[in-house]
Amino acid sequence: MKMNKVIGLVLLLVGMMLAVGAGANFRYYEAERDLTVAIVGDDNEFIDLTPLQPYVYLNNGKLTVEISDNHPDYPGHGAGMSPNTTYVFEEMFEVSNDLWENYVEDGNVTLTDAYPICVSISVPSNSDVTLFTGDYNGTSSTQLLFTVYHGDPVKIGMVFDNTGAELGENQVQMDIQVFAGECE
Repeated sequence: MKMNKVIGLVLLLVGMMLAVGAGANFRYYEAERDLTVAIVGDDNEFIDLTPLQPYVYLNNGKLTVEISDNHPDYPGHGAGMSPNTTYVFEEMFEVSNDLWENYVEDGNVTLTDAYPICVSISVPSNSDVTLFTGDYNGTSSTQLLFTVYHGDPVKIGMVFDNTGAELGENQVQMDIQVFAGECE
């Protein structure tokens, strides 16, 4: 009888060891979870696009640049830009990184270093519009790539080169993409 108890106890221990050992080779887990994402306008998102010039406004939550008498806040002076001229507008809008506003410093990483984002802004290369960051220094491009740190917004300026432009309206699509991390 004692031998049966010992054998039973040994089998129990071996079974428990196999059960615990099997947990170390965990390979798969399946579960259903709800995912909710709020799609909001440029004025309410974590990566914020904020108009700075009167020519820029939010139209149904979308950043819009409009230099014409169709602008909703049109002051009644003129109807647009002149042909054969170049206009430089500093600080048309800014891009900020408010995604990680609840980040707590741990002593090694400061808030402004934490969770940067890489922003790409482009306009078609065949358009008469170019972009720049900060103050205008004579250089602009149809493509910008820059890093935005929390609490340190980047101001975007625009150059409109109307040399040889025909009278009438001109529309350009601006593409803005954001990636996690610093730009390379």
